Amino acid sequence: MPATNFFARPAYFIREHIGFLKLKDTFDILDAETKEHIGYATEENPAWVNWTRLLLQKYRMPTTVVVRTLADDAPVLRLRRGWRFLRSKIRVYDGQDELLGYFESKILTLGGGFHVYNARGIRVADINGNWIGRNFRFLDAGGEALGLVTKKWAGIGRELFTTSDNYLISLTDRGTAQPATAALLLAAGLAVDALYKEARSQATGTTTGDFSYTPG
Repeated sequence: MPATNFFARPAYFIREHIGFLKLKDTFDILDAETKEHIGYATEENPAWVNWTRLLLQKYRMPTTVVVRTLADDAPVLRLRRGWRFLRSKIRVYDGQDELLGYFESKILTLGGGFHVYNARGIRVADINGNWIGRNFRFLDAGGEALGLVTKKWAGIGRELFTTSDNYLISLTDRGTAQPATAALLLAAGLAVDALYKEARSQATGTTTGDFSYTPG
């Protein structure tokens, strides 16, 4: 499946693999409208990283999440996070390991969330969210909607929501207009669950942290 086709979809259903004492996170990726299983995302780290997580806080350690197509197992995205201190930064690469952009968590703000930058360092989106309802919005620099991450969806594929570990990433026409932007937004949706959710739960044990609700 060509990478451009992979990112030309308006909605993706993400299904987390559940397991006790998992050493790595894995997610199935489905086309939310056709329900076709099109790919998966999984952490691909050296063995020392996986085993050290049993001793140290996982959210502070470096990790790489790779998105692959189901058809030929080819990588289409890589999300790389280094050691985490005050601010988390996640770099996003395409299947040829070319930088697409990066995410940087906000600090010292009432709203929280994180910024999305393209490869030239230009901010192309903001992620604002509500951890209680698990709803996050992608907004461009002008405040226009680019997409949404949600656990509450009444559209096609609603029956796929069988557990609290499944969610939907949907993109507007503006969000899918450019494959590189669509790829960044899909990566941002995965980062919300795979890389930022764990930081909130492990660092605080509460609903305060990198994300909080931003009205409007």
